[in-house]
Amino acid sequence: MDKVEVYHGGTEIVESPLCNAGRTGLDFGPGFYVTDIYQQAVEWANTQADRRNRKPLLNVYLFDRAKCLSEARSKIFTAYDEEWLDFVVGCRMETGIWGDFDYVEGGVADDRVINTVSMYMKGYYSKERALSKLTYLRPNNQICFLNQELVNKYLKFEEAFNL
Repeated sequence: MDKVEVYHGGTEIVESPLCNAGRTGLDFGPGFYVTDIYQQAVEWANTQADRRNRKPLLNVYLFDRAKCLSEARSKIFTAYDEEWLDFVVGCRMETGIWGDFDYVEGGVADDRVINTVSMYMKGYYSKERALSKLTYLRPNNQICFLNQELVNKYLKFEEAFNL
């Protein structure tokens, strides 16, 4: 199956996602983020709703992943490894490392891993110590679109609903 459902949790309907509207300093750069893990999107929507004192909402899209990847400059991480750590740190330090890519996919620096990443970024952990703490964690998944043309072609809004 080439097309998959992906989700964007939040508090607003996003029928026409914008790649250049994201904040810098995020895991994979200032793009539009989705996940193919329903529960992860629901948890993020609830987190955002609590922060904003609003109702959680889930946006659902149909994503033609195979076609997108066939033309995207993509980076896909399958583990919390050294390459992932270097990339996330570079993005969080706003180095522009994401500029070489249209599409980045991999684990989220969520509550399970952010403390380790932060300790490494502040110099309290060596890279080896940080990696030893991350090695046994199974990554969840996030997809960051950094190219508006690819979003317009391959990410189709299906529906949005309150949780």
